[in-house]
Amino acid sequence: MALPASGLNLLLGTVLLLTGCAINPVTGGRDFTLMSEAEEIDKGRQAASDILKEYGRYDLPPLQAYVDAVGQRLARESHRPQLDYHFTVVDSPQVNAFALPGGHVYVTRGMLAYLNSEAELAAVLGHEIGHVTARHGVRQYSAAVATQAVATVGSLAASILMPQAGGQLAQGLQSFLGLTGNALLSGYGRGHELEADRLGAEYLARTGYDPQAMIQVIGVLKNQELFDVEIARQEGREPRRYHGIFATHPDNDTRLQEVVGEAGRPVRPSGRADGRRTEFLQQIEGIVFGDSVAHGVVRGNTFRHREMGFAVSFPPGWRVRNRPDEVAALSPEGDALVALRLFGEPRGSPADLIRARLRLAPSDRVVSMTRNGLPMALVTASVQNREPYMVAVIYHDDQAFLLAGKGASPAAYDRHRDALADSIGSFRTLADAERAAIRPLTIKIITAAGGVRYADLARDSPLGASAENHLRLLNGHYPDGEPMIGQRLKIVE
Repeated sequence: MALPASGLNLLLGTVLLLTGCAINPVTGGRDFTLMSEAEEIDKGRQAASDILKEYGRYDLPPLQAYVDAVGQRLARESHRPQLDYHFTVVDSPQVNAFALPGGHVYVTRGMLAYLNSEAELAAVLGHEIGHVTARHGVRQYSAAVATQAVATVGSLAASILMPQAGGQLAQGLQSFLGLTGNALLSGYGRGHELEADRLGAEYLARTGYDPQAMIQVIGVLKNQELFDVEIARQEGREPRRYHGIFATHPDNDTRLQEVVGEAGRPVRPSGRADGRRTEFLQQIEGIVFGDSVAHGVVRGNTFRHREMGFAVSFPPGWRVRNRPDEVAALSPEGDALVALRLFGEPRGSPADLIRARLRLAPSDRVVSMTRNGLPMALVTASVQNREPYMVAVIYHDDQAFLLAGKGASPAAYDRHRDALADSIGSFRTLADAERAAIRPLTIKIITAAGGVRYADLARDSPLGASAENHLRLLNGHYPDGEPMIGQRLKIVE
């Protein structure tokens, strides 16, 4: 049934009554928003607890205090200095920084590892403060909810007769944390990102840092992207994107250069003209690089988890990735995969659990066995024209683990069958000495000796085949720079 014109006008008027306009703290103009500042702060506070549950605070109080001090100096010079800002280093190897509406700003230890001065750290934090001061999260959320509400206009049943229509708007409001988190972690549109860059550069200038540090930081992210393109090509996967709204390198981005240039010179230089590189490197020396011990570590083709006390070896030459929910290894050709993940609490035997959780038919054959002293159940399936697989459930230390291997085709499965079986069969308990010996990789600061090149440093590096360019990336010399005599360098050991 079509909605009469009078009903359409009534509904549109109702939608407009539900919306509001607020003064933008940065521009002084009016913005369309669905949230007051008090609500923004409250929602941000709620989301902050979820962020720490997911990532965890990096346990190094001096570093936390240092990052917070840099952030607070910038926040005091921002357009919303009255907010209660919190600057936190989260325990993640990802290269990322993000902010919640209301003043909670986060930077990962993974991001810190690739920065090379306090000015660059300030640029990262200033950019995120810019998102907060311009209320980008609130504005993006408001636009999304309004679009959702207006989308219900076309149906009388949806908009007037059925209470679910009003519920959609309420549900949109309740999904604030999810919408905001996704927007912040995946990035805003080019307009908002440029505004955050401009504001961040302005806050840098006000605080005594060179605003050009904003260009340098975006260069760090763009080089991350270029390096990952290089690695992805070797690994046969899609590359990751960072500040991906910039198609070109920031050195060649005219508009970015313009908005950063608007910040001018530092208004009161305060001994930070060199970016305080030495002070920054002192603060990050010793931080964990890559996987933390708490999440298990990958060395070579073996994954070891100290707290859970087990190890799994993946096929030699396969690309191993340690993700929050699973550890997976991909064949060099990209046509076979083996993955490990937790499978809940043991219930009955492994065979009982695998049948129940995978909903196997009575005719499916499950083989029970003991491997490396642990109870295991294994099922294989080879269905014509589909991806064949083998799946095992293993009980270890009152926990159930799932190890699954599959091929992209029956031919691929046949080629890798033995490798998949060997990997599944490698699950074992770690000896006490092995557990005690597990250590994370860390950042170490050295002074470049005369004639040293990244190729020399790469020979003893645990960073693998791409260590030479990885070290260049860490030190701001990607793609082809070399150290200078006496320069302080980051290595990984």
